[in-house]
Amino acid sequence: MCLALPLKVVSLSENTAMVERAGVRFEVDTRLVNDLSPGDYVLVHAGFAIQKVDQQDVSEIINLIGQDLE
Repeated sequence: MCLALPLKVVSLSENTAMVERAGVRFEVDTRLVNDLSPGDYVLVHAGFAIQKVDQQDVSEIINLIGQDLE
């Protein structure tokens, strides 16, 4: 089983994004997802953004895994 975490895009470079969750930031590869902007949420697995998700989906995912959103 694999787990992808929803993370907020803070900034973008050519093929990478700085993402954040609970004050922790790190860089992920964004070549699998198009049309990203700062403030968007992405599912991240193994250092890759694999899918863009909306705020409602993020809230549902966080509730499912039992953690606070921010």
